[in-house]
This record gives sequence, C-alpha cells and structure tokens, in this order.
Amino acid sequence: MKWDTYGFVISSRNRVKVIKCLFKHPKTPKQISIQTGTALAHVSRILAELTRESITLCINPNRVKGRVYQLTELGENLAKLLEKNSAEEEHSS
Repeated sequence: MKWDTYGFVISSRNRVKVIKCLFKHPKTPKQISIQTGTALAHVSRILAELTRESITLCINPNRVKGRVYQLTELGENLAKLLEKNSAEEEHSS
C-alpha cells in the first residue's frame, strides 16, 4: 500500500466513514448515505474519488440506478488498517 493513499483517505472523515461502511459487504450509495449519515451527493463524490484511487469498484457499472460498490483489495487493506487504528485509539483513551 502506498502511504500517500492512506494519507488521502484519512484527510477526510467522510472518506473514512465510507470505507468502513463498505468493509463488511458491498452497498449502494443510498445505503452508505443512510448508514454513515452523510449526504447522498457527498457519498457519490467520495465514491468517485475512491474509485479513481482504485480503492472502490462499481460491480454493476451498466446500471444507472442501484449501482453497487465494493472495496478493492487495496480498499480492504485500508479498511483493516483504519479499524486497527480505531481500536488502538479507543484502547489508549
């Protein structure tokens, strides 16, 4: 993993939320919006950014509505690192 990519992710609280939300299984932007409390427009923008960085992937790109996104291998590695860091922060508090 490139640490530049990690820095890109953690520089946005909402990017972190979206990645953590996708960690368990693929979701639509609307599902992500509801689960993270982030506006749908922001989720769509974040997914576009994460896809450009090869962190997420649309698994049904031919759909106009109901697109489903999942983490790539890089995204899963980032999610695991974010979870580990969150656990360490909670433990040290």
